[in-house]
Amino acid sequence: MAEAGRHVAVELIRAKRDGRTLTGDEIRWLIAAYTAGDIADEQMSALLMAVFFRGLAPAELRAWTAAMVASGERLDLGAVSLPTVDKHSTGGVGDKVSLVLAPLVASCGAAVPQLSGRGLGHTGGTLDKLEAIPGWRAGLSAAEMIAVLRSEGCVICAAGADLAPADRKLYALRDVTGTVESIPLIASSIMSKKIAEGTSGLVLDVKVGNGAFMTEITAARLLAQTMVGLGTEAGVRTAALLTRMDIPLGRAVGNAVEVEEAVATLRGEGPPDLVAVTLALAREMLALAGIDADPAAALTDGTALDRYRRMIAAQGGDPDAPLPRARHVEQVTAASSGWLRRLDAFAVGVAAWRLGAGRARKEDPVSAAAGVLCLAKPGERVEAGQPVLELRADDESRFARSREALANAIEIGPEPPAAAPLVLERITG
Repeated sequence: MAEAGRHVAVELIRAKRDGRTLTGDEIRWLIAAYTAGDIADEQMSALLMAVFFRGLAPAELRAWTAAMVASGERLDLGAVSLPTVDKHSTGGVGDKVSLVLAPLVASCGAAVPQLSGRGLGHTGGTLDKLEAIPGWRAGLSAAEMIAVLRSEGCVICAAGADLAPADRKLYALRDVTGTVESIPLIASSIMSKKIAEGTSGLVLDVKVGNGAFMTEITAARLLAQTMVGLGTEAGVRTAALLTRMDIPLGRAVGNAVEVEEAVATLRGEGPPDLVAVTLALAREMLALAGIDADPAAALTDGTALDRYRRMIAAQGGDPDAPLPRARHVEQVTAASSGWLRRLDAFAVGVAAWRLGAGRARKEDPVSAAAGVLCLAKPGERVEAGQPVLELRADDESRFARSREALANAIEIGPEPPAAAPLVLERITG
């Protein structure tokens, strides 16, 4: 059987390499056989490279995504009486939106089952941020997740091993074979997990800019359209916003520092850009859930903050516990006086990563206390010698390489930068 499977795999590799459209049966066999270990990594690597160059036709992509969903369990959220709606971000610098958004939308009457991930490279991960809170647990069983969702209206946790296991194997392979940057493979990876999650509605936050995975709006738009199409075809009400990510979102970049900023936002004291993006996504989520409510009011009257505290406690965390503090702090100052015109999101993300807030490999540890505080943002006036960034680390030796990443990150000029919208486009099915 194994020998026959290897032969069939070779035929499918050749077919895709030569531009033939694979059938639904061929794709279902392929994903199932690879998940079961009947196809070698080197064969699947070759097929992924063929997909990278040849792409997937719409029918192929639908079959590929459905096969990934079918590779494991699908969560049943039928025990949740409220309408369910989730959000997924393609990742950015300072993007702590989920920490605010899940309890905010829950406080307006929806149930938010948020399966989140960890950071890699210059973009942070929601689970890493929340794990800065003493006692908080990311690893919940399906029963625990649904229990928290029913009692608190929102849960943020890691996806279980039985949820789209094909994606876990394929993602690890893409990461080491140079096939990550393929829109069909990105879309199927994200949407297979979200469809398997069982939510009825989904809003996608597709980041665009030099701090995002997608730096060009044309590619970001295509990715958003592809994911919205997959969700809609699978029976999940899906919409997407393209949001700007060339400046860090908010003023905190790291783990504990982003939790602090998220809590401040839930108190009604958040930075304007973070509040604007969060409210835009909240309104989309509530619309998909069929709920007529004003999320802005929930940020000012304490209801969203109360929901956050309950969610954290339900997952073992202490919302009143002090967060980790870095042992060492350094500042980056303005070289001249004028208007801060640019603060490069990618550079700030790399700096935070080098300080210990991020990881180069999935198994690397992260520092809860490390990070960067943006003491000034573009559009604000600074004076020569004024601190613009604050670097935090547990290990002093990390500062030098962090500063190297920031060498060309700050631009100061005689005029303020032109105002640019945070939400660039809205895409629906």
